[in-house]
Amino acid sequence: MVGQEDPVQREIHQDWANWEYIEVITSSIKKIADFLNSFDMSCRSRLATLNEKLTALEQRIESTE
Repeated sequence: MVGQEDPVQREIHQDWANWEYIEVITSSIKKIADFLNSFDMSCRSRLATLNEKLTALEQRIESTE
């Protein structure tokens, strides 16, 4: 059996390859989710700031009318 893998060894190697592939995909999905959560918080903060500025401008316009 020189140079040949038995079916069990082949299956073990394939399982490891699949596991590594799944780990890469899982890690990538986690990174994407982290980025999206960070982006969401950043956008919410910026929109809240813009909303405050617009409200202040509306109040100034109303007081000058």
